[in-house]
Amino acid sequence: MASRSSDKDGDSVHTASEVPLTPRTNSPDRRCSSSDTSKSTYSLTRRISSLESRRPSSPLIDIKPIEFGVLSAKKEPIQPSVLRRTYTPDDYFRKFEPQLYSLDSNSDDVDFLTDEEILSKYQLGMLHFSTQYDLLHNHLTVRVIEARDLPPPISHDGSRQDMAHSNPYVKICLLPDQKNSKQTGVKRKTQKPVFEERYTFEIPFLEAQRRTLLLTVVDFDKFSRHCVIGKVSVPLCEVDLVKGGHWWKALVPSSQNEVELGELLLSLNYLPSAGRLNVDVIRAKQLLQTDVSQGSDPFVKIQLVHGLKLVKTKKTSFLRGTIDPFYNESFSFKVPQEELENASLVFTVFGHNMKSSNDFIGRIVIGQYSSGPSESNHWRRMLNTHRTAVEQWHSLRSRAE
Repeated sequence: MASRSSDKDGDSVHTASEVPLTPRTNSPDRRCSSSDTSKSTYSLTRRISSLESRRPSSPLIDIKPIEFGVLSAKKEPIQPSVLRRTYTPDDYFRKFEPQLYSLDSNSDDVDFLTDEEILSKYQLGMLHFSTQYDLLHNHLTVRVIEARDLPPPISHDGSRQDMAHSNPYVKICLLPDQKNSKQTGVKRKTQKPVFEERYTFEIPFLEAQRRTLLLTVVDFDKFSRHCVIGKVSVPLCEVDLVKGGHWWKALVPSSQNEVELGELLLSLNYLPSAGRLNVDVIRAKQLLQTDVSQGSDPFVKIQLVHGLKLVKTKKTSFLRGTIDPFYNESFSFKVPQEELENASLVFTVFGHNMKSSNDFIGRIVIGQYSSGPSESNHWRRMLNTHRTAVEQWHSLRSRAE
């Protein structure tokens, strides 16, 4: 159609250029020609209109709600509708969680600060240490060298004592395992202690690369729980363990303000026929140090309580100068089966002191008045498995707990 129209136009142009203009006449031939032209134009217009009406356009799809259920006279659409709610400014700001935007010591912003910036921000001092992995013997050696610019201790009212001095020591562990930790000796009354102590961890090389070295500087306090000064954490995947290296790292605050009191491994066994409750005190580890110079001289006191009445007291021997004592001592208490449900065992760990009263370290209660879920679980397991010894580790608790 377009070509035909163009040919038509071309012919008309060509005729107009070659044939001279003549005045119009109302001859029959001209009227016939004019009538044919108008008919052709009208036909062409109708065809174009017909083609435009057939041209495809973007489809309009009307989606109806999906209906479920048995066909009945009354149908209810089950298609969920979009709930629109207008939010007020109070609702908008209530959605924010301020703790996600706070700059605390555990946030990731510490990773982007230099040691100088961390030191000026927190003012907790710096720690000098080194690491070296021995491929021949498959162990990691951590050397704690020294610390400097440690802050003075915090008094009970929270204010810092400018003239006081700390009694610092360092705890070393490979996260996520915090149970098998090491501990340096306590350096008395100094803010720049020199330790120069080495510790080894028996661990495969590939496993060591998955661990994070955590060094926690703690202030020894004889009359209360030890206070954490600061910590340094180093992912071992980021260092060359075989080559080794030395680092000065700025201390950052720790979410753990107080040091754990230690753990105690116990074994319980009840013999119904004999009416005997047998207790084995096997060992303890990472006990709170009670003596600045020689660690602790810990022992365990075991008390049998019926209801609220003290029935019997026994104690282990004390081991000198250690915070990881091995006892392996057994004790037996006479408890009739009908009194077992009202019985409790109180385990208290002390540091032996020749000059004054013994230093309290921690305590747990197992039995009717258990001091926690772990202790209740141990007692319940013993009751369900008569004549079989049941071992379990327990975390020591403070007097308040």
